[in-house]
Amino acid sequence: MASLLLIAVGLAGCNSDPVRDPSFAASMPAPLEVPHARQAATGAIYQAGYDVVLFEDSRARRVGDILTVRLTESTNASKSQSNDISKNNATDITNPTILGANPAFALPGLLPLAEVATGNTLATSLASNTAFKGKSGTAQTNSLTGDISVTIADVLPNGNLLVRGEKRLNLNSGNEYVKISGIVRPLDVAANNVVPSSKVADATIIYNGDGAESDANKMGWLSRFFISPIFPY
Repeated sequence: MASLLLIAVGLAGCNSDPVRDPSFAASMPAPLEVPHARQAATGAIYQAGYDVVLFEDSRARRVGDILTVRLTESTNASKSQSNDISKNNATDITNPTILGANPAFALPGLLPLAEVATGNTLATSLASNTAFKGKSGTAQTNSLTGDISVTIADVLPNGNLLVRGEKRLNLNSGNEYVKISGIVRPLDVAANNVVPSSKVADATIIYNGDGAESDANKMGWLSRFFISPIFPY
C-alpha cells in the first residue's frame, strides 16, 4: 500500500511533455519536381518548378505555407428564465333526487339500520391543486487574444484556404494548448500574412491545458455525479 502511495505521489509531481494533436498537425509542402537528370540543359536562367512571379507578394497561398491568425475573440452572453404555473380544480356533485326522495344507504357493518336515512348518499366532491415554480439564469463572458501561426492544409477548388495549427506551451506546473482550424479567404489575408480570427469560417478554436493547474479547476467524479441529470434527487 505504501509503495502504491509513493508511486501516485511521484506521478502527480511529474510534469509531462505537451501532447501533439494529430487533428491540428502542421501540413508540409509538396516536394518540388526536380528535373530529370538526363534532361538537356536549356541555358535559361529560370527552371520549371522554381519560378517566382515578380508581381505577386509573399502571402500564403500554397499547401504548407504559413500565415498568422490574430485571435480577437470576445463573447458576452446572458440568459434568464422564470416559470410559474398553477392549476386548481374543484368538482361538487350533489345528492340527486329520485322520485321525490334523496337516496341514502348504509355500508354493511359501518352504520346501524336506524341511521340508514342519514347515512351515505350519492353526493361527491373532488378537488385538486397543482403548482410549479422554476427560475434559472446564466451569464458567460469569454475573451481570447493573441497570435498563432498555422499552416495551409489544403487549397479548396474555389481558392479558399483550409488552415490549421496548434501552439503548445510548457509551463511550470502544466501545459497550455491553443488550437485553431477553419477556412480562410485569400482576400482576407493582409500583406503581412495576418488574418483576424473573425474572418475564419467554420472556425474551431480550443484553449485548454493539463497538469496541476488544470486539475485543480476540475470537479471530482463523485461531485459531478451528484449534479448530473442521472442523479435521481
